[in-house]
Parts: sequence; C-alpha cells; structure tokens
Amino acid sequence: MPTDTDPPKPARDGPATAGHGAAPSATLGTLDGMAFVVGTVVGIGIFRTPQVVAAHSADGLSFMLLWLLGGALVLVGALCYAELATSRPHAGGEYHFLARAWGQPVATLFAWARGTVIQTGAIATVAFVYGDYATELLPLGHHSASWHAAIAILAVTSINVRGARPGARFQSLFTVLTLLALAVVAIAGWLIDPAAATTAIAAADVDTVGASQPAASAGLALIFILLTYGGWNEAAYLSGELRDPQRSMWRVLAFGIAVIVTAYLLVNHAYLHALGLDDMSRSPVVAADLMRLAAGDAGAGLISLFVISAALSTLNATVFTGARVYYALGRDVPALRRFGAWSAQGGTPANALWLQAAIALTLVAFGSLAHDGFTATVEYTAPVFWLFLLLVALSVFVLRRREPQRELPFRVPLYPLTPLVFVATCAGMLWSSLAYTGRGAWLGVAVLILGLPLLWLARRGSGPRTG
Repeated sequence: MPTDTDPPKPARDGPATAGHGAAPSATLGTLDGMAFVVGTVVGIGIFRTPQVVAAHSADGLSFMLLWLLGGALVLVGALCYAELATSRPHAGGEYHFLARAWGQPVATLFAWARGTVIQTGAIATVAFVYGDYATELLPLGHHSASWHAAIAILAVTSINVRGARPGARFQSLFTVLTLLALAVVAIAGWLIDPAAATTAIAAADVDTVGASQPAASAGLALIFILLTYGGWNEAAYLSGELRDPQRSMWRVLAFGIAVIVTAYLLVNHAYLHALGLDDMSRSPVVAADLMRLAAGDAGAGLISLFVISAALSTLNATVFTGARVYYALGRDVPALRRFGAWSAQGGTPANALWLQAAIALTLVAFGSLAHDGFTATVEYTAPVFWLFLLLVALSVFVLRRREPQRELPFRVPLYPLTPLVFVATCAGMLWSSLAYTGRGAWLGVAVLILGLPLLWLARRGSGPRTG
C-alpha cells in the first residue's frame, strides 16, 4: 500500500516517474488561488438563476435568506475541503481524496465522470453562454454561438498549455472584470427608484424545471442557488501548485467564498430593490433588464460585455483545474499514461488539457442541436456531480479514522457536526437532482455507467501513484 506522505518540493505528487516527465511545481500564491475560486464561481449563473429562485420564493425576505443559506452551506463544504487539501496537497484534487478514502476503482470512475460529464459539460455550457453573447457583437453565420464556443475553448486551452502563470494572469484579469460587472449592477440597482420604474418585462419563455408544490419550491430554488455557487470545490486541484498549501489553502477557500457570498447578496438585493420579486420571476435576463432601467439599451449592451468577461473567467478557471484529473488518472492507469505527462516547457499537463478540449468540443457539437443547452446540461451533470461530492464529504470521516496519526494543518471546526451538515446537503441535492429534473439526469448516470470498463484497466496497473 502506498503511503500519502508529504512529497518533496517542488513536486507535490512525488518524484517524477519514467515516462511522465516533469511534475507540478508551486507557482501560485494565495491571491492567485482566490482569483481562481472567485473566477470559477462568479460567472454566468448570477446573471440567470435569480429569475428561477425568485419564481420559487414566497417573498423578498425568503429570496434573500435562501441565497444566504446557500452561501453558508458552501462555506461548510469549503471547510471540509480545506482539511482534505491542506493535509493531502495534490494536483489530482478530489481524485486523490477519493483514491485514499475509497480505493482506486472509485477514483478511476470519478475521473471518467469528471472527464465525460461533470467538467467537460460545464466547459461546454459556459462556452455556449459566451457564444450567445459574442454572437450579438460578431455574428458568424449559421450556428454562430457554437463556432464562438469552440473558438473560446481552443483559445483558453492554448493559453493554459503555455503555462500556469499565463493562465493565472488571464484569470486575474477577467476575475476583476467580473467583479466590476457585479459592482455596476449592484450600484445601478440601488440608484433606481422602484416607484418610478416601469419595467414592462414580458413573461419569460424559459423552462425553469419547476415544481408546483410549495414544499418543493425551496428545495428546487436551492438547487439553482448551489449551482450558481458551484465551482468552489475546484480549489482542491490547485493544492499541488500552491506555495505553502498547508497555510494558503484554507485562506483561498474561506476568503474566496466570503467575497463570493458578499457579492451575490449585494447583487441579488439590487435585483430585488430595482425589479421586485414579480418582475424578477418573469425575467430570464435580470441584469440586462436592470441596466436597461438604469441606462437604456446602452446599459443593457454594456452588461452584455461584462457577461462575456464573466463567461471567459469561468471558462478559463474550469479549463485550468479540469485537466488535472486526467493527469492524475494517466499516472495511475498505464493504458492512459500519455495523459499523465507534465510538460516541462509550460509546466502544465498539456496532453490532458488537449484531451479535455477535444471532449468539450464534442459536447459543443452535440449541444448545438439541443433546444435549451443550459437546462439540459444542468440535468446531465447534477446527479453525477452530487454523487461524488457526497463521497468526498464522507472521506473526511473515513480518512480521520484510517489515518489517526496524520498531521492536519487545518481541522474542520465543530467536527463531526460540520462534515455531517455537508454530507446531508450533498445527499439532499443528489435526491433533488434526480427527482426534479428530466431525462437528461438519467443520461448522465448512463454515461457514468459506461465508464465501468476503466476499472479493469486500473486493476492492470500497479496501484495509485498519488503518494
């Protein structure tokens, strides 16, 4: 059995093995990590999902309380991740945690799920949103949004293949632009006089995947709120490249999420103040409608540019962290060792990045034929995502019991209550994602099952090399 001891610097995956070349190095600081967390989370969701949440909220107070509850649940999850990541820093992130807690087969199946359902589905979704808004500025003919989406994926992947530092600089720039967009929306919303505003918002022709029973409304609203907060867990994949992760990881998560929750509460309060709950529930583009009230069509156009920057921010962070699991899988499964190579020139898992791009482009090609790619992707990814997040949550208990002597630079406060809340949240979201969504959810489960042959390939290897 391999041991998960602290690896030598600069590589946190242990010494580079033959055939794998260079290894990850500590090039990212705390502010870089926070930029990735904020940039991954604060993206397209906050410009769309408030409409769904408003439609399932009884009043303005419950609307705001649901967003606050979502932020609290995310913080609980982040504290659990901080314990796992500071005690076991590794570029494989959740893959590494699952391998240690549940064994290589579960980790291998997670890598398949992340590569074919979770991460690549998220990349394609964000790229489509970018494509929709980019088409307004530069139409590219038939399937313009798909062409823009494909170009964005290739461009962002190319930047990240060049190295971690270019990707980090790109991320910091667009994270600042995204936060600026939220600040503009928040300030504009507070300056609008609700009594004088005439919105004339038409009924939204969107599928909210709604449930008519009041008891289900809050649960459904929470699904979309946690979707909007989604991405904070990507910080786990930075732990192998952070300087002094034992100290910096919990700061990256805690401070990054504090920024996100504060921004979301301010922006949603601005939406509520300017539009009111009823108009919000009828508007699929609440930010554009708010800015149209504040500054006319020019304001709506300006916010569209900001949404593009938000989509690029999310896309870059998702591409950066997503490829790390292919790298970890390639090191553990000999048949996939090509993707376990770390480029010495760029300091990145270049082969893994290009593989991820190829799968995401395939999903873009299929998504171009769908009626509502956003909703379909939520259905497709949600159950598989929450299943493995539940297993990661349970890993806190499993690894504490299995390795009682291990040093924990950061301990989850109020153990075992805090991780129990995280476990309950994941279990509830898993059930809800199957109960409240359509056939896309079961398609995602089917793709997960198609990955079972990988378990045979993993058994042919010599075991995980993640120590």
